[in-house]
Amino acid sequence: MGSLESGATLKRDPLLRSSSSTGRAERHPFLQRQRSRLSRFFFLRKLDYLQWICTVAVFLFFVVLFQMFLPGSMIEKSGNAVRDAKFSSNEFVFLKEFGLLDFGDDIRFEPSKLLAKFHKEARGSNFSYAFNRTRQRSGNRSPQLALVFADLLIDSQQLLMVTIAAALREIGYVIQVYSLEDGPVHNVWRYLGVPVSIVQTCDEADITVDWLNYDGILVNSLEAKGIFSCFLQEPFKSVPLIWTIHERALATRSRKYTSNRQIELLNDWKRVFNRSTVVVFPNYVLPMLYSTFGRKLFVIPGSPAEAWKTETLMALDKDYLRGKVGCGPEDVVITIVGSEFLYGAMALNLKYPDGLVKHVSIDADADSVITTSDVVVYGSFLEEQSFPDILIKAMCLGKPIIAPNLSMIRKYVDDRVNGYLFPKEDIRVLSQIVMQVISKGKLSSLARNMVSMGRVTAKNLMALESVEGYALLLENVFRFPSEVAPPKDATEVPLNMKEKWQWNLFESVSNFTYFNKTLRSSTFLDNLEEQWNHTQRGRFGAITAFNDSFIYSIWEEQKHIEIANARKRREEEELKDRTDQYHATWEDVYRNAKRADRTKNDLHERDEGELERTGQPLCIYEPYLGEGTWPFLHHFSLSRNWVGRRRGADDVDAPSRLPLLNNPYYRDILGEYGAFFAIANRIDRMHKNAWIGFGSWRATARKASLSRIAENALLDAIQAQRHGDALYFWVRMDMDLRNPLKQDFWSFCDALNAGNCKFAFSEAFKRMYGLKHDLESLPPMPVDGDTWSVMHSWALPTRSFLEFVMFSRMFVDALDAQMYEEHHSSGHCYLSLSKDKHCYSRLLELLINVWAYHSARRMVYVNPETGLMQEQHRFKSRRGQTWIKWFSYPTLKNMDEDLAEEADSDQPKRRWLWPSTGEVFWHGIYERERNLRHQQKEKRKQKSREKLGRMRRRNRQKVIGKYVKPPPEETENSNATLVTGV
Repeated sequence: MGSLESGATLKRDPLLRSSSSTGRAERHPFLQRQRSRLSRFFFLRKLDYLQWICTVAVFLFFVVLFQMFLPGSMIEKSGNAVRDAKFSSNEFVFLKEFGLLDFGDDIRFEPSKLLAKFHKEARGSNFSYAFNRTRQRSGNRSPQLALVFADLLIDSQQLLMVTIAAALREIGYVIQVYSLEDGPVHNVWRYLGVPVSIVQTCDEADITVDWLNYDGILVNSLEAKGIFSCFLQEPFKSVPLIWTIHERALATRSRKYTSNRQIELLNDWKRVFNRSTVVVFPNYVLPMLYSTFGRKLFVIPGSPAEAWKTETLMALDKDYLRGKVGCGPEDVVITIVGSEFLYGAMALNLKYPDGLVKHVSIDADADSVITTSDVVVYGSFLEEQSFPDILIKAMCLGKPIIAPNLSMIRKYVDDRVNGYLFPKEDIRVLSQIVMQVISKGKLSSLARNMVSMGRVTAKNLMALESVEGYALLLENVFRFPSEVAPPKDATEVPLNMKEKWQWNLFESVSNFTYFNKTLRSSTFLDNLEEQWNHTQRGRFGAITAFNDSFIYSIWEEQKHIEIANARKRREEEELKDRTDQYHATWEDVYRNAKRADRTKNDLHERDEGELERTGQPLCIYEPYLGEGTWPFLHHFSLSRNWVGRRRGADDVDAPSRLPLLNNPYYRDILGEYGAFFAIANRIDRMHKNAWIGFGSWRATARKASLSRIAENALLDAIQAQRHGDALYFWVRMDMDLRNPLKQDFWSFCDALNAGNCKFAFSEAFKRMYGLKHDLESLPPMPVDGDTWSVMHSWALPTRSFLEFVMFSRMFVDALDAQMYEEHHSSGHCYLSLSKDKHCYSRLLELLINVWAYHSARRMVYVNPETGLMQEQHRFKSRRGQTWIKWFSYPTLKNMDEDLAEEADSDQPKRRWLWPSTGEVFWHGIYERERNLRHQQKEKRKQKSREKLGRMRRRNRQKVIGKYVKPPPEETENSNATLVTGV
């Protein structure tokens, strides 16, 4: 809106005199002047002709004063009127206080850097330097667009987006509406044929929206902030998102957040702004107010908001409002308004008596001020970037407007048709216009006719600019894949779809009610702040409540710990002397440590889910990346989630099994293939099932995953060996949303990969097998009426899966060798029209079909709902088509061993992906290990022989003396009697 300046009341004796000196004018920066938005009233009651002439003279004096404060004026003001004024709005001031903005009178918002970025990315070269390949667009499907609302209540933003959506559909967009709450506008969207879904935020567990299905998302209003929790999570962070904001409320409150030290709340809003690809505002004032929240700000001028409020404002009691400001029904009220980008305290310079000049808040009182006016004069000569909102308000309220013939105003106002224009070079014409507008104290008939035309013009003012602006912005921001047909040019929108807002669609709504959007925004922010404050109080309050018993509980816990430790020490001391101490070699210690480590890992993985899967022939893994995919994952025993790890879930951490996936570049570019390589690496340690399968969470989002009936049918077919060594799949190519034309295999692959799928596959095949460059090396995938597998949703015998991974590792290595340099350095590759971190993931998605077809595997489609099975590409139709010698197991095994021998023996210095994608194993390792064991055995034997030889050859010390057994002593016969004589 424009600035309003409130002035003096003129009755029979004029209160203004030419002697009222205005003093000097001071040119203040925009932010200092923005607070002084005023409105000036001239009231004329029962004036005779002479009095009218005097009033016009005074008015002319005031108009002359206008010139003193135009942009470029060098006159300065010495007084303190501006400084001493009671400003009613300070929403801009804090920006200047923080040094974030310093605008002058000629302020303009030019998002030049953002525009340059969009144009630079949009101009992205359609030529890839690698192999001199030109990238092409197939245009199989229409661009998909999601519109997200906080609710479906009737308001001006709904009218705006309905108009935009109707026009976008005319140039090729397919639109889906999502809302956090239902409302009456649901019927409007239904009438347009746009499907509507009521969803919840991503904090809820049951949300099932795959945002990757859309080429871009439009989010509307501040109240839709809750949905951003989805877009802040992987894998939805990369989806282009445009956020449209019409409310000032958050910008006004941000200063309070800073002063109240609610920094976390402010930073939370900044994260949402930074997640948006671009934030769009309907005028050039709002991006200045929101400049502290980021730099992705853009303006598409035009909104039906002012016209939307007309009916409510027209119903207000005009006489009552006039009475509040001291005017009667016979008074003529002239309101002079200015630009929000220019204010020089004109009214204060006229030295009105105290109480006659007052400042009016534009947000609170502008509607009532304009409603009580009879004529509105636009007093700014500043060339603005869009038509002033304050003039739209006046025209919608049926007020004749008088404005300078500025280019932006002259574009929409025809002089004396829907408004009056006066030349800015000769403002004396303004007095003549005033005399023509007011005749005998009333509006002239010409002015009344002009009012009706003005209302018609203002009702749909700038609708065309808004529609074309959004169409052009989407064209520059969104990066459509090669299979998407680009929308038509914005100028091709039919005139009847862009010259008017779609009022007719809302007139049919039975419960049409005007909602105060400002009040709703304020209520939403109040609730958000209260929730945040409650969280903060809960956090600190819990600590305070717990503080009383905290010390005692710690003491009790410490006492129990000390008692337990004392008891344990006493038991260990008693048992110490009774325990046999085991002494072993270091080799035994290492061996026992390794055995314990393996046991620990096995016990870690064999949890409840693993035990449930032990007796099943099949385990289906669901690769995922990011919290946003959690609602799409299955939780029954047949499935296991892969790549990431959720708290308390039976998930497998892929990077821990394959260190290559710790590299973000290869984690992104491999996608699901990272899970394939990780699970195949030492597969026996975690996969015990005879069959292995993979399911895409995106197939679950499309309701194409296996039902319980289909799962049981698949298990029965596997256990009965109905199809032998087969590939079972349940998402088919001819039903894919990306393939509405039912293209054949290679054409579909080309459509997904900028027209270069066949070339990329041929080059990789040549490099992989070492073929000559002039040899035709594209395996045929004939059109036989059957379909193929997409979206990595299939099952194979585990042995066959390892064979497929053996082939895939070599193929991916060949792809990486030809694309790494260009893609890693610039982000571009010839398989995509723009920068793409998942460069060849779409080609790899179809690789399973080439391997299965040419390695003579049966291919069986399983209906995901009923479990009905249909074999595809029967062997009879493959005769003369398959390249079995290139895909046979002996050929692939020999190639794999040759690469392993090179990696193990030569250890080349070049950058080489293959050794990092899994185990390096070849037949020479057996011989090497046997030789090593033999050498170690010979060394041990040699050591034993040397030891024995040393023992034999050692010098023995001679005996110094020998022990001689003494002779036995003579013993007397104890029975003999010695007789002696005397």
